[in-house]
Amino acid sequence: MRKFKNCLITGITGSGGSYLYEKILEKDKNIIIYGTYRSEKKLRELKKRKDSKRLKFIKLNLKDKTKIKRLLLKIKPDLIFNLAFIADVRKSFDLPEKIMTNNYLLTVNLLESLRVLNLKSLLIICSSSEVYGDVKKNETPIKENQPMRPVSPYAVSKAFQDLISQVYIESYGLNIIITRMFSYTNSRRENLFMSAFAKQLVLIEKGNKQILHHGNLNSIRCFQDIDDAMNAYWMTALYGKIGETYNIGGNQIISVKQYLKQLIKLSTKKIKTKLDPPRLRPQDVTYQIPDVSKFKKDVNWQPKITFKESVKNLLYEFRKKY
Repeated sequence: MRKFKNCLITGITGSGGSYLYEKILEKDKNIIIYGTYRSEKKLRELKKRKDSKRLKFIKLNLKDKTKIKRLLLKIKPDLIFNLAFIADVRKSFDLPEKIMTNNYLLTVNLLESLRVLNLKSLLIICSSSEVYGDVKKNETPIKENQPMRPVSPYAVSKAFQDLISQVYIESYGLNIIITRMFSYTNSRRENLFMSAFAKQLVLIEKGNKQILHHGNLNSIRCFQDIDDAMNAYWMTALYGKIGETYNIGGNQIISVKQYLKQLIKLSTKKIKTKLDPPRLRPQDVTYQIPDVSKFKKDVNWQPKITFKESVKNLLYEFRKKY
């Protein structure tokens, strides 16, 4: 098992970054966490939730490579989680240039800074199941060597991050592990379909909305709870093999429609639903069913939160929020 003194989380004010630092502080009582951010508003929201003497926020635009190198030399992190990217599949169809340019540039700047400074930090590249694209049923469960066929500008940007990281592993010997995370609950990101459903359902219960609107319900996904997902990231750092790529996903295979039905079962009101065409993507993925045997074997990880418990947790978070 590896041990770390200083951890850097890029994009710490994002939903994934905020959940991750909470999990790491819970698991390691000595580690110091540094987190980069750009938005003062998001930072204020983050500090309302939880703060710690072992958590240090640094305002930094990762498009500025000089400042990245200065930061890396100052704190010398032995662990880095790269979560600084715009994560919005639907919006990427409307703003493809903005999202693709942002996502690939931030990653290249970080990789180049590590290379030039010859730092031996362990870098976890948080890629996405979206890189696989519209996988056919006979290609599931998806293995890590499945060809990438991204179908959205966001997915293309993640495929770039993934592939360029592989180049820096093979060509420059950087200490990198790539994770391809599949669907998980996240009450702090309301643009995910699970969160969008839960938020609308709570607003209907409060009498502030009449109908729950949805997009494509036919996609088949595997689901895991946010706590299991964040624990998987941490265990990747502790036990994952450097240079490897890992699929990470839950055990529950279910359609988006079935997820919505499970959520509605927990409602205190009768819920009417309706297709909202603007929520549909020009292209979508049908099957996101991973083979996670490699990850489970290497890091001895298993999801612990059941599907029904996870759905209840998500709804509880939104009822608390609204």
